[in-house]
Amino acid sequence: MEGVLRPLSVIGGALIVTLAVGWVADHVLRRIDERHPETPLWDLLRRCRLPLQVVLCTALLRGGYRSAGILPDHEEVVGQVLTLVLIGACAWLVVRVAVAIVEAAYARYAARAEDAARVRRVRTQVTLIRRIVTAVVCVVAVASMLLTFPAMRAAGVSVLASAGLLGIVAGVAAQSTLANLFAGLQIAFGDVVRIGDTVVVDGEWGRVEEITLTYLVVTTWDERRITMPVSYFTSRPFENWSRSNPRMTGTVFFHLDHSTPIDLMRDRLHGLLKDLPEWDGRSWSLVITDTTPTTIQVRALLTAKDADDIWTLRCVVREQLIEWLRREHPYALPRINTAPAPGLDQAPDRRQAPPTSEDIGPGPGTT
Repeated sequence: MEGVLRPLSVIGGALIVTLAVGWVADHVLRRIDERHPETPLWDLLRRCRLPLQVVLCTALLRGGYRSAGILPDHEEVVGQVLTLVLIGACAWLVVRVAVAIVEAAYARYAARAEDAARVRRVRTQVTLIRRIVTAVVCVVAVASMLLTFPAMRAAGVSVLASAGLLGIVAGVAAQSTLANLFAGLQIAFGDVVRIGDTVVVDGEWGRVEEITLTYLVVTTWDERRITMPVSYFTSRPFENWSRSNPRMTGTVFFHLDHSTPIDLMRDRLHGLLKDLPEWDGRSWSLVITDTTPTTIQVRALLTAKDADDIWTLRCVVREQLIEWLRREHPYALPRINTAPAPGLDQAPDRRQAPPTSEDIGPGPGTT
């Protein structure tokens, strides 16, 4: 009977202590979080309750399983399993605590910062730092687990002796992986590209959705995801529309007839922009940028606060101006001239001087 009660009492006691400590820790953190709502650290640390309980319970069982007589015929196996679980739980707890600290620091910085570009830069760095810490802790935990086996400890000297050769072989074999790894670190701390940036890569326009140590995900305007190695952004040119400031200048081109009333069109453009919320009011213009024997090229210049607004603004201006020309000045639309240009009676609203017959030359059929 004692051989049954002792193991049960040790296991039950460990569970009771674990649950009690976990409840007390969660209660204390919740009270602190209520008193200091401006600091998200305490709420984030509450996520560490489960790994803390696993560490505590495993440590208690690891220290008392021999005296309790838990599976006395398999003490070595039980001790080895508990040791492995304890190492894994400790790594889990360390990762949770590190992530909580990093996320809390970022949240406080983002709440005070006014520069959106700098916030995106810090977010990118925080994300990569979190991944690096997780990877390092996992590697250390796995190495610690392997070293608990006697065979691995015996082979440790030979492994260290051949570490130089293995490192060279691994470096050659994983050359592209290492290149992407260092490129990821360069992106994180070199401010090349950040999460949320608007970029153009290989002719595709999109936003950076995720950055890891080896690859980067760009979400295009039509909701496709393009996954690219991070080394692309350190070895090839690409467009970053929001690196220092998301404000943009856009253009709309029109191919029109030479008789187009540019002054009226300019006034119409200004009136349209005043009523469009996408226009930020910084700048605008409408000028003739090129001419051909049959048409002129008119450029409307617009400004907006970001890439989304400039795209909407360009589409609306293009649509409204073409509709205005079609409705009120149809003679300004491009056409093939097979006769002399119309006179003032056919274009009463024009302010520019109409072309004369001498400028046009003899009409068709004349000599």
